[in-house]
Amino acid sequence: MGCVGNFIWLIFGGLIMGLSWLLVGILWCITIVGIPVGIQCFKFAELAFFPFGKTVSYGGGVGSFLMNILWLIFGGFALAVEAAVIGGLFCLTIIGIPFGLQCFKISKLALMPFGASVCN
Repeated sequence: MGCVGNFIWLIFGGLIMGLSWLLVGILWCITIVGIPVGIQCFKFAELAFFPFGKTVSYGGGVGSFLMNILWLIFGGFALAVEAAVIGGLFCLTIIGIPFGLQCFKISKLALMPFGASVCN
């Protein structure tokens, strides 16, 4: 399912979400202070383009928690809502449920990207 799922995903929703993550990453990289956040966005853009076969593990400490709070205020909430809405639309059909679940995985990641890592 990984290769075929990623191909279908890219056509029907992954391109929009991946480009959104790239755009937010570029906007964060405009400022020198935001470069670490932008680099994190670029890492997760890869997941947004090709999510099948990858898992996200969460961890981190106080620093990650504080960065996640700032992230929610300055861009993460919009990405989370986008992924949740697209996931809800996918889940309207039985065939789209696996794609909707991938959207929900990305939506959760958009709420808490710091301290998270993507595993193959």
